[in-house]
This record gives sequence, structure tokens and C-alpha cells, in this order.
Amino acid sequence: MIEALVIEKLALRRGGRLLFSGLNVELPAGQAAALVGRNGAGKTSLLRAIAGLVPLEAGQITFGGLDPEDARAEHVHLAGHQDGQKPARTAWEELAFWARWSGASETAAREAAARLDLTRLLDLEVRRLSAGQRRRLSLARLLAAPRPLWLLDEPLSPLDAGWRVRFGEIMAAHLAGGGLIVAAVHDPLPIPALAVEVGSEETAS
Repeated sequence: MIEALVIEKLALRRGGRLLFSGLNVELPAGQAAALVGRNGAGKTSLLRAIAGLVPLEAGQITFGGLDPEDARAEHVHLAGHQDGQKPARTAWEELAFWARWSGASETAAREAAARLDLTRLLDLEVRRLSAGQRRRLSLARLLAAPRPLWLLDEPLSPLDAGWRVRFGEIMAAHLAGGGLIVAAVHDPLPIPALAVEVGSEETAS
């Protein structure tokens, strides 16, 4: 488990442009953070930096005493805004692929599909799913292979109101079990969350 996510004096640069600097966040287990800010401010880049996919300009990111490489490999889920799903695969083939990649069993993948009301859709090709159904398929990966830190990029888009409530319940249960959530958002999360302003100016939270 990750006892805390700690970001200290973080600066990120992409394409030669400084996105932000001086960002400080301490998020203990059982809590969520909502990354807010204008488009292009660096919210997605911050999620990717936490996941180890973007180099740091300055500062550090630590995981409560865990080795950062081990934490990222075994304790972190990144669900991007672009789902990366293959349109010609069936929903089951897509979910099973990502479940295996995350170390989950087929049984766990099917249970995750059931929790997100996807069972009847598993034989359909991904290209035949609605945007909301594809998002639920992407989020099913989180449940198939439980990991403590969820990094979510616009997780509620394009879910309808009912599914936003239901996914809020899933997020709340994850936090109650000692998990952590960092989400880049435009709309408020359906759970209590620390607001972290991400922008081009020096930032502290």
C-alpha cells in the first residue's frame, strides 16, 4: 500500500514551455485530489509525471517510503482521457488484455465488468460501444486489478448523471479501503477532494 503521495517543489516543462513550478501536494491514503486549471495548464502532464511517464524539470514525487519504480509498476493505475482501445477488438478482448497486463485474473475481469454493467456488451466490438460504455470499459481495469493509487484523466466524461453517481460510489469505496485518487477534472468530483490548482504560475497546495 501507498501511505501517502508527496509532491515537493515540482516543475514540469513540455515542448520547451514551463507548465508550472513550485507545486507542493501531500495526499495521505484514503483521500482524493482534484487537479483543476485551464486547458493546457499541465493537469494531464502532472498525472503522467506521477506515473513516471514525463521527466521532472525540478522537484520530486515520492510514494510514502516505497521505491518509486516499484510503486509505479505495482501500485499505480493510470486511466487516460484517451482510452487507447482497439476498435476491432471485442469489449471482452480489450478488458482481458488490460487485465492480464495488470496481473489480474479472468475471473476478476468478469467481476469488474459486472460491477460496471458491461457483461451484456462483452461480445460487441469496441467500435459499436457508445462513448459512455467505452469509458466504463476503460474504468473496469481499475477494478479488475486493484491498485492503491488511481490517476484519472477526466474520469466522469462522458458518463451520464446516473453513472457519475455510481462511479462516485466506487471511488468512495476505494478511498475507504485506504486507496488514493488523483483526478484531472473540469467538473467537480462526486466525492470530497482536495482542490489542487495547476497553472503556469508558481503554485503551492
